[in-house]
Amino acid sequence: QVQVVESGGGLVQPGGSLRLSCAASGRFDSIDDMGWYRQAPGNQRELVAEITSGGRTNYPDSMKGRFTISRDNAKNTVWLQMNSLQPEDTAVYYCSADLKLSRWSLRRRYWGQGTQVTVSS
Repeated sequence: QVQVVESGGGLVQPGGSLRLSCAASGRFDSIDDMGWYRQAPGNQRELVAEITSGGRTNYPDSMKGRFTISRDNAKNTVWLQMNSLQPEDTAVYYCSADLKLSRWSLRRRYWGQGTQVTVSS
């Protein structure tokens, strides 16, 4: 059983910061890419940032500058540092982990349950 669990969401004022955490646990062989996505009401889920097991990062142009993704492979954990938050950043933030249950299995994406981030004064 694989679990992907996010934490760190909450209410923050405009201009504030939050740091989200996500840990993968359970029985699996390896984790490849990990990422953060977000979904606001009425919108599609969109990529915020992703990071490979080797530490290479990818941000959509709209997310560059205010968001920083990092990970600790030994802890199967990924973080998202969010700065200068604005009301339009309000969304449910989801963590993803692309992992293999065994060395012979195909890679599959697992999702967390999501954590709410609300930016409001």
